[in-house]
Amino acid sequence: MSQVPTSQAPTSPAPASNVPVTKIPSANCASNTLDNNTLDNVNIEPTTLAARLARPELLELTPYQSARRLGGRGDIWINANESPFNNVAVAELDLSKLNRYPECQPPALINAYSQYSGVVESKIVASRGADEAIELLIRAFCVPGIDSIATFGPTYGMYAISAQTFNVGVKALSLTAEYGLPADFATAARGAKLVFICNPNNPTGTVIDKARIEQAIQALPDAIVVVDEAYIEFCPEYSVADLLESYPNLVVLRTLSKAFALAGARCGFLLANEEIIEIIMRVIAPYPVPLPVSEVAVQALSAAGIARMKTQVKELNAQGERLAAALNLYCEQWGGAVLTPNGNYVLAEFDDVAKVAQLLIDNGIVARAYKDPRLAKAIRFSFSSQADTDRLVSLFESQKL
Repeated sequence: MSQVPTSQAPTSPAPASNVPVTKIPSANCASNTLDNNTLDNVNIEPTTLAARLARPELLELTPYQSARRLGGRGDIWINANESPFNNVAVAELDLSKLNRYPECQPPALINAYSQYSGVVESKIVASRGADEAIELLIRAFCVPGIDSIATFGPTYGMYAISAQTFNVGVKALSLTAEYGLPADFATAARGAKLVFICNPNNPTGTVIDKARIEQAIQALPDAIVVVDEAYIEFCPEYSVADLLESYPNLVVLRTLSKAFALAGARCGFLLANEEIIEIIMRVIAPYPVPLPVSEVAVQALSAAGIARMKTQVKELNAQGERLAAALNLYCEQWGGAVLTPNGNYVLAEFDDVAKVAQLLIDNGIVARAYKDPRLAKAIRFSFSSQADTDRLVSLFESQKL
């Protein structure tokens, strides 16, 4: 999750034949606490056909290091903010039309999300997860080699990675010591076409007040302020989706991956005014939402599905409170701090982070660590089942003097 070290649109790199093969940290700089795996650059020789034809900047780009790419060994996986619940078993899918292409924007899905979110259908686009929505915004509004986006880190790495893959600059700005927007955020972000704010923020779990985000929207009238609400179901009072009617430069990103327990379905939503939606629809793929995904998502967004989601969120928050309490007790004794969680995960900073990492490895627990200097002592733990939480709480309690 390291910040991209540039605040300017990238300059033209040297020809591909002169590009050295180097290992460059990705924008998220995550490592697996189980075995410290990292995804290194593929060793592409500059003399190969692929390297000669590739865009030069891509030869220096390390892909986003997702939890699945990092891998690991263990029996408790709490490194990807996935839900421990599997709700697809209750879904009854109608696959009788699987031989036909799906609609670009399935009406039943858009209607279901409109009913759930309170946002009118004309302001909604369904995408393959929020990650595709990020990419669509960059493709639609940023000119490669000229324009830039702004991020406030440490934060989700895909904003910067997506920009870099399209040769779009990144203004990598810093959150305050308390992980809020800095006082000079408007000046610092000036010139960026897209300004990304993750709220709740991943990986810190911190939130920015709704009024403060509204100030950002007002202070940046010539930019699109993108508020990523991937975890908003865990703190719905912080949502700014109701501001869409008031601000034409606001975009809200949502997903069914977290609270709705559908990470494997890859279904997300982009919420914005109709003018932005119209531009997005010019660059979106013709069939972005597979029929089975749409079927599962519509059922998840039914009255029963939403009730189930809320029950599961309540359970996850309860387990998260138990885990955070155990981590706090550990940090009080051994040194460190635990950030107040607002998503389905908690970030803890340990004075003895190497010891904690080894403790997790020895006990088959896969959590998430970071190479960002601000997070060098931090480990993120996803909320999980009661059984998993019991093991984690017991493990940290066993370290008492």
